[in-house]
Amino acid sequence: MNSWPVKPWVVLVGPPGAGKTTVGRSLAASSGRSFRDTDTDVEATAAMTVADIFVEYGEARFRDLERAAVAAALAEHDGVLALGGGAVVDPSIRELLRGHTVVFLDVDVADAAARVGLNQSRPLLLGNPRAQLARLLDERRPLYAEVATATVDTTGRDADAVAADVLAALVPA
Repeated sequence: MNSWPVKPWVVLVGPPGAGKTTVGRSLAASSGRSFRDTDTDVEATAAMTVADIFVEYGEARFRDLERAAVAAALAEHDGVLALGGGAVVDPSIRELLRGHTVVFLDVDVADAAARVGLNQSRPLLLGNPRAQLARLLDERRPLYAEVATATVDTTGRDADAVAADVLAALVPA
């Protein structure tokens, strides 16, 4: 039996609309690894969507579920792991990310807004998504940078091109 700890190959962080899930799936497929998204884990645990968790129980309950999902995924998953856009706000999650390979998928506000649109499934973007995205990016960009071992810009780029750049950032020259 293998006693080595399991560790994700790479963890993707970034704001809503950066492409964490899309790029993560592309990267997993091209590298022959599995993909896991902690938002999906939270939804499976709660048996409801992230948006419904926010509506029914509030952001604090969602963050509790997210913290548990991130801790479990970091301990169990050995492939490509995408975290929810707000996960890095939690200091305990930032601490859990220490020692992991973390790629910050950065994006400008215009591209992020175009990608998320008026998506009602993103509760923190209700109202004016573009203004909310700009605020979230300003607040969270330093936290994404704090946990990142590499940064890849996704602005104006398709998922496969970004995945190739993430792969290049992971493989020493």
